[in-house]
Amino acid sequence: MLPDDTRRKIKNITAGALLEGQSDHCTAARNLLCGRYPTSTKVKADFESKAIVKEEQAQLLEKFSTDHHLWISGFPDEKMYLTRGGEARIYLDPDGRHVIKCNDAIYYATWLEFLNSLVLHNLIFQNTAYELSGFTRVEGVLYAVLKQPFIISYGRVELQDIKTLLEFNGFDSLRRNDYVHKELGLILEDMHDENVLLNSNTLFFIDTVFFTIAPAG
Repeated sequence: MLPDDTRRKIKNITAGALLEGQSDHCTAARNLLCGRYPTSTKVKADFESKAIVKEEQAQLLEKFSTDHHLWISGFPDEKMYLTRGGEARIYLDPDGRHVIKCNDAIYYATWLEFLNSLVLHNLIFQNTAYELSGFTRVEGVLYAVLKQPFIISYGRVELQDIKTLLEFNGFDSLRRNDYVHKELGLILEDMHDENVLLNSNTLFFIDTVFFTIAPAG
């Protein structure tokens, strides 16, 4: 079960409240946007109408990254390039223990939705938590530059094991590989064996997509 403190923070996120007492860059960037824009309770809705809002938020994040010395010049060294996922270019970090993901937030209608998803991931899946290194623009597209532990898979993940773990933490199966936490107001998508890895008999959720909805009740 999710700890009470984690549940409280999740409820603050879905309610659009600021998160106090955390100094990481990801939470700081999220709080910046949260203080100016409402938190969405609709999944993948109004992309076209929110395009202007998303660009406004992008400009705020650029200023935030400049003010906090988080602006990054371009992608990492192409010699370290590994692959491209659905929304991210992935590189091996020079330390060999992390990957760097350059994410353009294409799955999200706004940057606030994207940052909420990152903060939710870090709260729920702490063994694969993201560190926000900064932001960059390449060919006019804004990317968040994220650092995450590099997990090597040593076995095939069973979808039933993913389902069992998520149900233990209060999620219900919604459709295919998507889950819902009705009490906390969360949708978690695409939990299949490419986004969850197995190492030392432990499941590592390396790529998650969270959306906030109105909590039940």
